[in-house]
Amino acid sequence: MAPSDHDAALPDPWEAVAQGHLPPRTQALLARDACAHAHGIIVEEAGDGHSRLSMTVRPDMLNSHGICHGGIIFLLADTALAYAANAGETPAVSTGAQVHYLAPARPGDTLSATCRAVHQGPKSGLYDVAVTHQDGDVIATFRGQSLHTKNVVPPQGAQSPETAAARPRG
Repeated sequence: MAPSDHDAALPDPWEAVAQGHLPPRTQALLARDACAHAHGIIVEEAGDGHSRLSMTVRPDMLNSHGICHGGIIFLLADTALAYAANAGETPAVSTGAQVHYLAPARPGDTLSATCRAVHQGPKSGLYDVAVTHQDGDVIATFRGQSLHTKNVVPPQGAQSPETAAARPRG
């Protein structure tokens, strides 16, 4: 997919990795996260049981009402859960979530998702995420569960999003 005009105005999702201020585990997770990269999600902070991510609402993220599609907001919140839940030794996956949309997000809004662990056990976790826009108002709340599993090891030869994007499609 060729870069579009809106890509030039977005912050670089890999900037945090380049600056080295994310823990090595988070850097490794982000290096394989093609979805976060494709949606311009920035991992601002991540550690055991917490994370803060941001994303700018682009025109291609709008629904037929001209506001940010709820699935995109869910994506940002679920990605925040992933970074909070995956700081430990055992990989974790989301097993379910509930979201409440409280206000719309509009084109150009910068959304932030702040995730905090409510519970982290040896097998599962429970996380709350607040999604806000640039003025600090909460536009969505999200509660999700995670499961620790050894069955999600990245495949051999897993590629970064840049390498995968450069691969010819047939």
